[in-house]
Amino acid sequence: MGNSSLDKQMIAFGILLLTGCSPVQRAPTLASTTMVVPDEHYVGEVVQPPILLQDFTMPASTGASMHLSDLNGSWRVMFFGYLHCPDFCPMTLTEYKRVKALLGETGEQVKFLYVSVDGVRDTPEALRRYLANFDPTFIGLSGDDDTLAQIQPDYDFYYRRRLPGGSQAVYVIDHSTRSYLIDPQGRLRATFTYDIEPAQIAEAIAWYIEQEPLASQS
Repeated sequence: MGNSSLDKQMIAFGILLLTGCSPVQRAPTLASTTMVVPDEHYVGEVVQPPILLQDFTMPASTGASMHLSDLNGSWRVMFFGYLHCPDFCPMTLTEYKRVKALLGETGEQVKFLYVSVDGVRDTPEALRRYLANFDPTFIGLSGDDDTLAQIQPDYDFYYRRRLPGGSQAVYVIDHSTRSYLIDPQGRLRATFTYDIEPAQIAEAIAWYIEQEPLASQS
């Protein structure tokens, strides 16, 4: 991935040391393999065969509860984080904004979802205000622990609250930083690690969208 990706990892590690918000880069425990793609073409870490994800319902920044299946018919890019995260979450959202811009008109087929693992503090209204700083079309979902535990096996994401001195007023959350690409049928198709450049993610998403007519016939 070149020096730019290495530099990005080093910057992220430096931020981590300063802030204490720890990423946990867990590879999903999924049946993954490499698809046949053109040489030098990045498509993420492919999930093959695609996994049909559980449906779930969470309060959303749109003002009403939302099912994941409500967005069937659109491609989705999903990230699990929390609003008080000082580094990886805002940097990921900034990159999503860049990915959307790089996709151009193709980006109209993609919804960007930010699932909070801190539903107590991250209310739908707080998510709406926060995401508007990046793109008002980004959708925030306020996850509770029960729902997150239900869907965790599909994504193998991770989060853990760190409560200094037993205080629940101020805490940080260690969490995984992987992004997930979900197709219009609600299937997990690929994942992207945090160190991947926005241009590569945009290229990969565009490739999957181009392949969808073939995929739907299989």
